[in-house]
Amino acid sequence: MVKTVAAHTLGCKVNQQETEAVLVFFRLQGYQVVDFAETADVYLINTCTVTHLGDRKSRQIIRRARRRNPEALVVVIGCYAQRAPEEIMEIPGVDLIVGNQDREQIISQLEKLLATKPELGKPVCLVRDIRLARSFEELPLSLERNRTRALVKVEDGCNQFCTYCIVPYTRGPVRSRPAERVVDEVARLVEAGYQEIVLTGIHTSAYGQEWREGRGNPNLADLIHLILKEVPGLSRLRISSLEPTEVPEELIELMSKSSVLCRHLHIPLQNGDDQILESMRRPYSTRQYSGLVERLRKQIPGLAVTTDVMVGFPGETEVHFQRSYDYIRDLGFSDLHVFKYSPRKGTPAADFKDQVLSPDKETRSQRLMALAQEAKQSFAAQFRDCSLAVLLEEEVEVPDLMELDRFDWVKQTSKTIRCWAGYTDNYIRVAIPVAGSANYAEGPLGPGKLVRVILNHSGAEFSFGSLTGI
Repeated sequence: MVKTVAAHTLGCKVNQQETEAVLVFFRLQGYQVVDFAETADVYLINTCTVTHLGDRKSRQIIRRARRRNPEALVVVIGCYAQRAPEEIMEIPGVDLIVGNQDREQIISQLEKLLATKPELGKPVCLVRDIRLARSFEELPLSLERNRTRALVKVEDGCNQFCTYCIVPYTRGPVRSRPAERVVDEVARLVEAGYQEIVLTGIHTSAYGQEWREGRGNPNLADLIHLILKEVPGLSRLRISSLEPTEVPEELIELMSKSSVLCRHLHIPLQNGDDQILESMRRPYSTRQYSGLVERLRKQIPGLAVTTDVMVGFPGETEVHFQRSYDYIRDLGFSDLHVFKYSPRKGTPAADFKDQVLSPDKETRSQRLMALAQEAKQSFAAQFRDCSLAVLLEEEVEVPDLMELDRFDWVKQTSKTIRCWAGYTDNYIRVAIPVAGSANYAEGPLGPGKLVRVILNHSGAEFSFGSLTGI
């Protein structure tokens, strides 16, 4: 009888990539991967602990798995498992706890548990001190996703220790993946049909940091140059995130010259007030950040700059928030990821005075999310009537433009049309109507197809394009 495994991932893109990799271990041992909503023999939950909400959702998903099949084995991995294994051990029905190391041991431990489950007492816990980790953990390559974009993890850990952040305590110090292994994985993914590769990590721009003390080892720009040189069939290469103080001139030059490197950089800001940035222990000022963005836009036309912004950090007054809001609005990002500060035990900020009340956090969060919607539409509007390449990902139902008054997205309509949706290299989400709709797209469209469109209409959630080439 074929054994089944179902997985649920909380948190970041790195977690998503790691879940896919761990599922390869299961497939190699004959397991069939099923949807998490189905009854399975094993449930794998990859947890997040960046906020208290991540902790709570992780606990809820663990309990849901146990209710779905009381006889199943429940495996809990990831950052919450790394930070608080003792809390997870108190949840009834958990069988195995693994943090952010030793994931290759999951299958062998499960086989032991299968043989001894009737006599089980407390869960088996493999969590070790992540602060002692010194090498990058190689995980298997997964080719099971659709052939659009693939995440390639190049780095793990963080040495920055911002006052609010639990990540260095759950991921350990910076460990970089050898460049030849990264290049080999990218080449294999391209050969398998993936059109876009995303280089990701916990602190991606710190790639090679632990090697670079007089040894001449590569940094992130060197790694990217090597990928572009060694993998000629690659259509798109995207960088997941760069810290503001770690954008080298060599990388800017590469982006300005390469048609493969996507014109999109995610550069975390966290706050637009210098006093709050200093309290967060962020190593730059708003002036330095603005200077970087201006330089990037000058050298890379059409560049999309997205960012992370936190509201409600301890000591943030309405004056601080308004100053931050105005700074963010004036800098003109193409999108914002907005987070409410969440105290994390063990971080300095958890003990700071003047903690901000939850209603104030919510109000500020809503204001910035509204600004994010305006920013997305404003950025996309710059490219109306332009020819852009779009990598298709999925079919979606969107409001029918013909039903809207002069393309006014504020007006609601119940009529929808089917579209293929995907992203430009500078991260504009574009919808292309399929056959049967006005201005429909001809030709064989589908996930992984790279097409050219003329952008007819700009919107916050979707912009519309007319197909011009396949």
